[in-house]
Amino acid sequence: MTESIEGPNAAQAEGWNNAVGASWAGFHEQIDRQIAPLGRAAMATAGLKPGMAVLDVGCGCGETSFELARAVVPGGRVLAADISELLLGIAHEQARAAHLTNLEFMRADAQAHAFPAGAFDAAFSRFGVMFFEDPTAAFANIRRAIKPGGRLAFVCWRAPQENPYLTAAMVAARDMLPPGPPPVPHAPGPFGLADGERTRKIIQDAGFSDVAVEALDQDIGGEDLEASVAQALRMGPLGSALRESDADEATRARVAAAVREAYRVHVNAAGVVRLPAAVWIVSARA
Repeated sequence: MTESIEGPNAAQAEGWNNAVGASWAGFHEQIDRQIAPLGRAAMATAGLKPGMAVLDVGCGCGETSFELARAVVPGGRVLAADISELLLGIAHEQARAAHLTNLEFMRADAQAHAFPAGAFDAAFSRFGVMFFEDPTAAFANIRRAIKPGGRLAFVCWRAPQENPYLTAAMVAARDMLPPGPPPVPHAPGPFGLADGERTRKIIQDAGFSDVAVEALDQDIGGEDLEASVAQALRMGPLGSALRESDADEATRARVAAAVREAYRVHVNAAGVVRLPAAVWIVSARA
C-alpha cells in the first residue's frame, strides 16, 4: 500500500527518502544489532500475546516488525508503517525471505494517516516517534487506532549529553567543521522527545493513561574500530554535519582520525566499540 507523504512532516519524508534514508540503508544491519536491546526493553512493556494486532510506527527496514510478527503468532498480525519508501523496500525483501505471512508494510505518516479506529491491541516504536512536527497530534492519531485498554510502548533517546553513542564522534570532530545552527529545543529529530516530563505530558494530552517514562542506560555498539568509525562518518549528528558542509576528502580524513582516537578508548577486551546510550522506555494505556 502506498500513499504520498505531504503535510507537516513532508521535510522528514524528503530526508528519509533521500540522503538520510540512504545512509541508514547502508548501515541498517549493524545499527539494528546495536540498538536491538533497547527496542526489546520497550517491547517487553507492550504486553504482546498470540492473536494480537500490532501497529509498528516508524518501522524502518522492518527488524522490529519481524520480532512483533513472531511474537503474536498464532492468529496475530502486524501493520508496519514508515515514511521512507527506500527503507520499506528493504523491509519487503527481508519479509519475503523470512516467509512471514502475518506482516504488512505501509508507507504512511503516522501523524496524519487514517488508520482504522480501534483496530490494534498495541502500538510500538523503536526510535520512530521523535520526528513528528506535532507529536501530540501524532500520538492522538495513534491512540485512535488502538482499542480501548490497548497498549502503547516505545523507546526514544534522552539528551545528547547523555548519549556518547550518538554524539561522541561529533564532539571529537566539531572544531574541524563549520559551526552549525544552534539546536532548536524539541525540534523533530533524534532528540525530539529527550525531555522526559514533556514527553509524559504529550502522551497524556494525546489521551493515554497510566503513562510510565522509565530511564534505561546501557553501553551499546559491537563493531570493530574501523566499522564504528565508518558508521559515525555517515550516521548521526556527525554524518549530518559532513553532508551539510560538503566536506572535502582532506577534511574527512582529519575527521576520521579524530573519531578513531575518540573511539579507541571505548574498545573493549573483545575488540569492539561500545558507547554509553541513554533512553526513555515509555508505556501507556489507550
